[in-house]
Formats: sequence, C-alpha cells, structure tokens
Amino acid sequence: MKRARQSVKRNLRNRSVISSLKTFIKRVESAVTAGAREDAEKALGQAIKALDMAASKGIIHRNTASRKISRLTRKVNAIPGASAA
Repeated sequence: MKRARQSVKRNLRNRSVISSLKTFIKRVESAVTAGAREDAEKALGQAIKALDMAASKGIIHRNTASRKISRLTRKVNAIPGASAA
C-alpha cells in the first residue's frame, strides 16, 4: 500500500517536471523559428538549467538531458547574430 502511494506521488511530480521541460524546450524552438537570438539565448539558459536539474534528480537520464541541451544549443547558434551562446 505504501509503495503504491509513493508511486502515485512520484508519478505526479515527474509528470509535472517533464511537462515544464517540454514548455522550456518549446520556448527555445519558437524563438529560434522567429529568429530572435536574444530571446532564444535567454530561453536556452532556462532550458539548460531545468534539464540539468531533472537529470540530477533522476527524472530523465543524464545522457538524454545532454543530448537535448546539445541540440538546442546548436539550433540557437545557427541563428545569425552578433553574440554566440
């Protein structure tokens, strides 16, 4: 019984974190699509922080977090602009 209650709690918490990760990633991708480099860099910083935190808590695998960070960074760096991320 206790294990089932713990499982439900973890499931809700993990689902919430994963949902927010998706939101952060979508913000970066929409800024990249719009070509807004500053907004994309700001959103990228937030996304990296959230992905690293989720990986450290064991919600997502650390390699998954690393892969997502790498791909988002490449997309942001592909935007023509003055500064580099």
